[in-house]
Amino acid sequence: MTIKPAVMRRGFSVNVFLPSGDPEGLKVIEKSNWTGHGLVIPRSMFGESKTRNELERTGLYLLIGPDESTAWPKLYVGQGEIVKHRLQKHHKDKDFWTHAVIFTSKDANLNKAHVQRLESRLVALAKAAKQCVLENGNEPSLPSLSESDEAMVEGFLDDILLCLPILGYRMFEMAALSLSRNNKPTFMISTKGIVAHGHDAPSGFIVFEKSQAVGESKLTPSLNKHYPYVKEQRDELIRQGVLVQSGEDYVFTMDYPFSSPSMASTIVAGRVSNGRTEWKTKEGKTLKEIQDAEITE
Repeated sequence: MTIKPAVMRRGFSVNVFLPSGDPEGLKVIEKSNWTGHGLVIPRSMFGESKTRNELERTGLYLLIGPDESTAWPKLYVGQGEIVKHRLQKHHKDKDFWTHAVIFTSKDANLNKAHVQRLESRLVALAKAAKQCVLENGNEPSLPSLSESDEAMVEGFLDDILLCLPILGYRMFEMAALSLSRNNKPTFMISTKGIVAHGHDAPSGFIVFEKSQAVGESKLTPSLNKHYPYVKEQRDELIRQGVLVQSGEDYVFTMDYPFSSPSMASTIVAGRVSNGRTEWKTKEGKTLKEIQDAEITE
């Protein structure tokens, strides 16, 4: 199956409504020119939110929470003909999740086969993006849909994928297609016998496929002692196959996004570093110099 993330080149608006007035409470999500409808429900508010009409519909849901052994979020993707019934079950049998994100249709035009396809596509995207610990044991099979239904569902999926990063959930993003390499300057780090390349992005910094990262023997002692979350992230990248052993060092098997240039440079170089000064163009200009020049032009 082709793993195809959404690409959207036109502007759009997303409305986030807070019924309780609490920024950490229930969120109602609506996007321009979309028949979909989203809810973000903190687990602590599920009891008082379960009477909402949206939960009586057929829909897709994400259960999201922290993973105790990694720096990644933990994710479960599911669907149901009546979403509330599935969420009530998971409230009893899944302890990890702190938030449920639910997507249904305002005009109730999603059926069981539609949400099964959405579930399958999102599980596949999460596996490919490798930015979460996925709780789904198996990748659901794609149901058979007519050509027109398949196009409708893929359009619905595109809109979901546009809404999720706005809500702070980026575990489905495919870095290799999120930006063109041709319209951004390429930066590099060369240290301790390794070379890595990447570019700056709105979400942080993307390290390119085939870049290198230092092996365990080259990690500075202070990194493990004072910054254990960095070691946890490296270990998870290795476990997920983003970093694979090549000699005494590692190689990236895919373009991969980091939350900041500094996190990217620290993972690559095996020492705490300032990514804005570590990442440089082939001419020797730092990311900081490029960014500073852009705002003074």
